[in-house]
Amino acid sequence: MLPTVDDIRALHEKYAPTREAFDLVYTHCEIVWRIAEQLLATDGHGLDTGLVRAGALLHDIGVYRLYDGAGRLRAGEYVRHGVLGHEILREEGFPERLCRFCSCHTGVGITRHDVERQGLPLPAADYVAETGEERLVMYADKFHTKTAPPAFLSFDAYAAHVSRFGAEKTAAFQALRSRFGEPDLAPLSARYGHAQG
Repeated sequence: MLPTVDDIRALHEKYAPTREAFDLVYTHCEIVWRIAEQLLATDGHGLDTGLVRAGALLHDIGVYRLYDGAGRLRAGEYVRHGVLGHEILREEGFPERLCRFCSCHTGVGITRHDVERQGLPLPAADYVAETGEERLVMYADKFHTKTAPPAFLSFDAYAAHVSRFGAEKTAAFQALRSRFGEPDLAPLSARYGHAQG
């Protein structure tokens, strides 16, 4: 059984340290679901829509553990939000197939080699999307950022960003576009009032 949208919202409310944090993170997760939903509408890609919805709405829950006592985000530790989210969902009794949406959505996947080469503050392991549902949530996530102010990103904007991590990361992002296509961000930008970059 997958959690309902109401169950997931309640979980966000439980872990969010402030209303501002909830609004930022939950709205982003909702937007990632809307992007994934749009991409699924083209042909479904043979994926489990309910699992994609739950994964999209839960993927960033670990961000809440990065807020300090004064309500400020510890941005220098941001790469840890995926493993922190995995821990939250595991502690809440969620199955591994849902926990993985948290730990395997950062960038276009973080490998053990990436962790070691870049000295990332993560246990040395592979954090790479494996299922179609995980890949779609990871991909949809790249089209919206929680920066101040939050904004939608074009394919080219994220491709330029990820290129600094190597040609293999750019190729991985392009492969995701080949599989899922590109979302139409204009209606979402209008709906949420976030600019397109």
